[in-house]
Amino acid sequence: MQMLSRNPLDALAEAARCADGLSDEQALALAGIQDTAALMHVAAGLRDAAHGNVISYSRKVFIPLTHLCRDVCHYCTFAQTPKRLDSPYMSLEQVLASAREGARLGCKEALFTLGEKPELRYRAAREALQTLGFATTLEYLAHVARAVLEETGLFPHINAGNMDAREIALLRPLAPSMGIMLESASERLCAKGMPHHGSPDKAPAARLQTMRLAGEARVPFTSGILIGIGETREERIESLLALRAIHRQYGNLQEVIVQNFRAKPGTRMAGAPEPDLEELLWSIAVARLILGPAMNVQAPPNLSPGVLPRLVEAGINDWGGVSPLTPDFVNPEAPWPHLGQLAAETAGAGKFLQERLTIYPSYVREASRWVDESLHARLLAATDAEGFPRVDDWLTGSSTELPALERELLAGKGQGGGVSARIEALLARAGIGEDLDEAGVTALLGARGADFARVCAQADALNRRLHGERVSYVVNRNINYTNVCYFKCQFCAFSKGKAHDHLRGTPYDLDDAELTRRVAEAWARGATEVCLQGGIHPAYTGQKYLDICRLVKEAAPGMHIHAFSPLEVWQGARTLGVPLGDFIAQLREAGLGTLPGTAAEILHDEVRAVLCPDKIDSAQWLEVMEAAHSQGVRTTATMMYGHIEQPRHQAHHLLAIRDLQRKYHGFTEFVPLPFVAGEAPMYLRGRARRGPTFREAVLLHAVARIVLYPDVPSIQASWVKMGAEGVAACLHAGANDVGGTLMNESITRAAGAAHGEEFPPAELEQLIRDAGREPWQRTTLYEAAPPERHETALHAAPLTEYVNTPVRRAAPGARKGGVIAHAAR
Repeated sequence: MQMLSRNPLDALAEAARCADGLSDEQALALAGIQDTAALMHVAAGLRDAAHGNVISYSRKVFIPLTHLCRDVCHYCTFAQTPKRLDSPYMSLEQVLASAREGARLGCKEALFTLGEKPELRYRAAREALQTLGFATTLEYLAHVARAVLEETGLFPHINAGNMDAREIALLRPLAPSMGIMLESASERLCAKGMPHHGSPDKAPAARLQTMRLAGEARVPFTSGILIGIGETREERIESLLALRAIHRQYGNLQEVIVQNFRAKPGTRMAGAPEPDLEELLWSIAVARLILGPAMNVQAPPNLSPGVLPRLVEAGINDWGGVSPLTPDFVNPEAPWPHLGQLAAETAGAGKFLQERLTIYPSYVREASRWVDESLHARLLAATDAEGFPRVDDWLTGSSTELPALERELLAGKGQGGGVSARIEALLARAGIGEDLDEAGVTALLGARGADFARVCAQADALNRRLHGERVSYVVNRNINYTNVCYFKCQFCAFSKGKAHDHLRGTPYDLDDAELTRRVAEAWARGATEVCLQGGIHPAYTGQKYLDICRLVKEAAPGMHIHAFSPLEVWQGARTLGVPLGDFIAQLREAGLGTLPGTAAEILHDEVRAVLCPDKIDSAQWLEVMEAAHSQGVRTTATMMYGHIEQPRHQAHHLLAIRDLQRKYHGFTEFVPLPFVAGEAPMYLRGRARRGPTFREAVLLHAVARIVLYPDVPSIQASWVKMGAEGVAACLHAGANDVGGTLMNESITRAAGAAHGEEFPPAELEQLIRDAGREPWQRTTLYEAAPPERHETALHAAPLTEYVNTPVRRAAPGARKGGVIAHAAR
């Protein structure tokens, strides 16, 4: 019996999906594959495995610093001679005017494109540079790039042609990314009669050497191929292999452009045939197969109007830079598509258009390796946890209006594209009760566009399965008994110690009378809980925490005590010299009801080493919680996110909570706490992001519901952090609880939040009803609050003025624990 031979593409596709990718021999074999549609199908699948439903672009302003060039490429209209120009170089004022207008229109990239070292060919260039006070074009470029960065905030991307190591080092502190088009690795194209003849800078060896030097300097780099200028398919593949070799050696090739030649009047190649669509699609697909799933493969949208969905089908994941202001000076005959049109065409291809910076997200996430330290603070302020740019003004703790994009997506509208197969598969697995691993949870936390809406919808469905239409809240009072603390958490604007004494407020330490007055007043206003936490005062021991519990019970015997973070419990046990379990038992005997799950921040020691290096580590936090749960003491769990962590750290945290919950089921709820940056020390020093974006904030609630379902029954949305509108959005994305009325809130306000200190019960219930849900007042342990407590809370008298008891300073020079030693109460 004759056996059917295997399709050669099947073997190549299988190899392309492997970690090692295609061998050089296998890649060259692609030249013989004529079935473009089959290549595109494989390429699109590879792309989707790494990039999901996202197609990115950079909103840029194009700055042609000089049109002079020593090369004479036969297809180029960008390069001009001095007599055709009003001035050899753009002036600094012209550059800044263009950059400022670009910034006003939302651009984040300043693309500097210029001819190659014109001073080596033209006296006009040398004289102009001398007048400007510079010896070389690249020195002048560095000058204007710095001005653009510092005066407009746009990030320069520099296409300056071939550079040596010194020139790259000169520009690296000013530009997070640079680039040079390889165009082709074929030396044949430099021969007489070919397009690169007479252009010394187009020698493939020179251009590849620039890329190697950029790799050694750790500069994220852009390159690409230009198809249709006389090269063969085999030469095209050889060019892609040369680029792949650079990337495999240095890891710095952030994107590869597949650009189709466009014939231009007035050039030597004006009559040359342009590559047809089939050739472009074949080249894109082959680039994806050779370069692999993770590489960013780009095709300029202005060079292929009317067929953009076909380019998506071929395997691209990026459109490159698109300007709302300036033309494409290299291809002036091809206008940029309007961004609304680009979003619509991308959505029509089943993808979501996502803005990026000039530097790609994976390099932002590893900025310590790839970006000059002087640019780190700017990147942190401009990006989200994945490294994409912030594209709206929503801020934790202060914003009241929701971003239009996410509002539309949550309502089932907007140009979100289609749901990616990867997200559908993960949600299907979670939906049948299968545990997701860290990679899967990380993928959910990166959901955008239709993926974002789909994740939120599944979280909402799971929430309704547990809680129906009901949304709970608790009437409580926050009492922060001291803001004196000898720990040095980099995010905290509340504590007062040697490093933070200049921040909001003055040091205080409540005396017993003020503490019990607040407890009694809370009971009189319908509270069922007091939440007690404070700084780690250097004079406190575990006895102080025991005394606080007894004071509360004396003031209001029926009050539930929800008190002391795992850090306070750990410190209390240590200062008394007793095991954790024994100290928790003592607290319980003194009246403690439950523990708040704060001080968790991010349960990943890679993050904690920067965020709170002197605090308990992740294992110790979990140890306190397990000790409490083993004794029947219930706790909450929290995560503070939106500062320096990445989605993989958030995923690790959620899985740690899930795993511990399955031992004792001791967590009553999970509370996402988005970082409030405004007054946080690490943000003010340029060492943190501005908090999560609205998408990230809502998504964390949704993913928590999916990952922790059904083990942790409640997901809480914090009105202090999210605001009323943000909470309402979370109630349709997995949250079933809005926390406490608080009465007093100090920690988040100290960080710069502006949503108030109290949310009265009647108003909180109205917020829940306005979101289409049914409110109910609960206790700390999620039982229905007694009717008397509910009625009392609804008709509570206004709060009386409170006093934070000032600390008594020790004698000058007295120190303890690195802070001023304060007298114990």
